[in-house]
Amino acid sequence: MNTTPPTESVIDRARTSYGDDGFSKYLRRAFLASSGYDDVALDRPIVGIAVTKSDYNTCHRDMPALLAAVRRGVLEAGGLPMEFPTISLGEILTSPTTMLFRNLLAMDTEEMIRALPMDAAVLLGGCDKTVPAQLMAAASSDKPVLLEVVGPMMTGSWQGERLGACTDCRRFWGRHRGGELDEAEITGVRNELVSTAGTCAVMGTASTMACLTETLGMMLPGGATPPAATGARLRHGVETGRRAVELGRSGGPLPREIMTPAAFRNAIRVLSALSGSTNALIHLTAVARRAGVPLDLRDFDAIGAEVPLLVDCKPAGSGYLEDFHRSGGLSALLKVMEPMLEPETVGVSGSTLGSLIEQTPARQDWQTTIRPLKDPLGAAGSLAVLHGTLAPGGAVIKTAAASPHLMDHTGPALVVDSAEDAARILDDPDLDVTPDHVLVLRNAGPVAAGMPEAGALPIPAKLARAGIRDMVRVSDARMSGTSYGTVVLHCTPESAAGGPIALVRDGDLIRLDVAARRLDLLVDEDELERRRADFVPPELPARGWRRLYAQTVLPATEGADLSFL
Repeated sequence: MNTTPPTESVIDRARTSYGDDGFSKYLRRAFLASSGYDDVALDRPIVGIAVTKSDYNTCHRDMPALLAAVRRGVLEAGGLPMEFPTISLGEILTSPTTMLFRNLLAMDTEEMIRALPMDAAVLLGGCDKTVPAQLMAAASSDKPVLLEVVGPMMTGSWQGERLGACTDCRRFWGRHRGGELDEAEITGVRNELVSTAGTCAVMGTASTMACLTETLGMMLPGGATPPAATGARLRHGVETGRRAVELGRSGGPLPREIMTPAAFRNAIRVLSALSGSTNALIHLTAVARRAGVPLDLRDFDAIGAEVPLLVDCKPAGSGYLEDFHRSGGLSALLKVMEPMLEPETVGVSGSTLGSLIEQTPARQDWQTTIRPLKDPLGAAGSLAVLHGTLAPGGAVIKTAAASPHLMDHTGPALVVDSAEDAARILDDPDLDVTPDHVLVLRNAGPVAAGMPEAGALPIPAKLARAGIRDMVRVSDARMSGTSYGTVVLHCTPESAAGGPIALVRDGDLIRLDVAARRLDLLVDEDELERRRADFVPPELPARGWRRLYAQTVLPATEGADLSFL
């Protein structure tokens, strides 16, 4: 651990290059004087606060209040807060997908931490790709870093039914597509789905990554679940600001000293207990690679297979994040999971995981959101990793949110060549499709499309109107952590790289056998070789970030980071 305090104020280190160090220090303090900073202020520990507030990111609407709380904590501890903006990735308003820009946000944040004078950094995020990007940046940085999230939204109500984004978004939209809800009714639902600021109210990617960040030790205990609208969220922000000053004074621990192999194994166990977002497999892999920790797709299956589903939150359960928080949040879950965890890990709090668990009250019987190990909500292996002739590099399925009767299924393929074509094809009233078909979406992987959350293809309209609510779906895309259904994702190699998914044709038989961890295209190899000869890879984007991304992005199984990072 790096505990050697700096001998020179950070404001005088990492100077702007003018060819004259003395002039650089003099000029820096001269310009800061114009903002009211004197030498007393500038000689304090400086905490940089990365802010992802944006009108295009409604989840972060209340970030100004959280920022003020963190700043107050920094000032209370004798530090100087200095905020700086980074890219903000609002999930709903970004085209074509925020995943295309996750690595760009990670680069932006990493470079600003390195370039700006600060003793420590607090990274404010929350929405799906902000937290993974910030963890990636932290893993590559050489300064103490803490993360703080905006927290989940509260639930709303429609016609007496409690609801919240975004599992309920999909459920009600499916009912609208099936003809159960008219335009006035679906509009009424729409106006209640997102009732406050904050990230999705269910165990989607945002809350999954918040819980994993706390488990890794990159967030102070108790930070993953307080809703955005609560005083608990602001109090945690103040605590984070105070702790950032302490870390700035001591110079550590650094993120790579916190994010150890044991910390990642604990995170995988928690991911399984939550039945968290399948996106977490990509994000954790990317963060681990940045931290120098070997993490393989099979690790998720092997470690997760030992952990039952313990948290009753949508989409795998029936509750919401505010229920999880009121039941004790992640700390209470870790208490229940204590026999399964490696207690020696140490996070930004400075305490071992074991000591934090020891201080946590025992599970209370009055609450039902967090289940005991002896009475879990679901069986172990809530996420499964598949291999086979259709996904030789691997694929993923959230078994806890899938239909049991489809977990061993063979059916003919119905191929959709791009996410943009999906609605046109699947809404065709004359489409030749049955519930036994396997819907295949391709050209939606990292290289082809930035890997959008398009994998949970909608049920064909004619089947939806007939009451069909689930089918086997296979793609090289991702799906939202709020989604549910028998959906196989992240097929690797992707179609744009010439993977077997590029060779599937309508009517080919596909076999899904989750128990055997298999996904197979039942077409003989000679025929596949003939099809490979006709394969033409897609053209790269013409310029800019999208071209750089397509040229250098790694497969989903390697975290979809850029190869040179």
